[in-house]
Amino acid sequence: MAVTDPTAPAAPDVAEVRRDARAALDAVTSVTRALDDAGLAGPSALPGWSRSHVLAHVTAIGEAMARQAELAAHGELVEVYDGGAAGREAGIQAGARRSVAEHVSALASLAERLDAAWPAAGSPGWDARVTYRDGTVVDALVAWWREVRIHAVDLDAGIALDTWPRALGLHLLDFLGDRLADDVVVDLADEPTRLRTGPGGLRLATEPGVPPHTGTPVGSDPGIDARAVVVRSRLTDVAAWLAGRTPDAEPVAHRAGAPVSLPEIGPWPSPYSPPR
Repeated sequence: MAVTDPTAPAAPDVAEVRRDARAALDAVTSVTRALDDAGLAGPSALPGWSRSHVLAHVTAIGEAMARQAELAAHGELVEVYDGGAAGREAGIQAGARRSVAEHVSALASLAERLDAAWPAAGSPGWDARVTYRDGTVVDALVAWWREVRIHAVDLDAGIALDTWPRALGLHLLDFLGDRLADDVVVDLADEPTRLRTGPGGLRLATEPGVPPHTGTPVGSDPGIDARAVVVRSRLTDVAAWLAGRTPDAEPVAHRAGAPVSLPEIGPWPSPYSPPR
């Protein structure tokens, strides 16, 4: 997480990310087990993808990140997906042909593999290099957490946005700020201070040296540029909007107190692009 102020939101805790990623995978496995064949073949929240496609992708990205960690432990680097983007697509299409029982088995095996792949708490193995975004094993773990939490909702099988923890919402505001052409101020109903996100990452919205005026209208807050676009909603809804998902309540945008359209969102950050 890019932090330009010591009081800005902190990076997610590795131990908590690992626990929550496992909880998300367990939830996905549970709802999968409850599906019948028709439910598995039914549409997910992602256009053109069935629930089976989403499950195939969850398994594939989990296996990819486990492989990053496994080989990093031996000082080896491997591309994210065997065969690159074409290999990723072929794997999803093949995995989408699994039955419910086969998906459950694949998810259970993935859980065991990930548990074995992640380094022990406090281990220097977390700093080992991986090819995913030219990062470290920590980045691979966070990527898996992000993917499993988002796609758990994409299944459209009873796992809702309210399962996203606060740490994930803040992480998505930081990671997905790259999708915006310019910074926006984020005025969150459930956060004490206004934030700013964009290509420069997540930080406090106030100008340097000016304390935030919590509860004041944005246009009258001396710490915030009146020309800034302000996006207002709950944290989870703003995170969902940035992730290209349907929020529970659509965020609203203003500039200098006047309503404006929400900013356009660009492509998802590439797994091959370096971090900020």
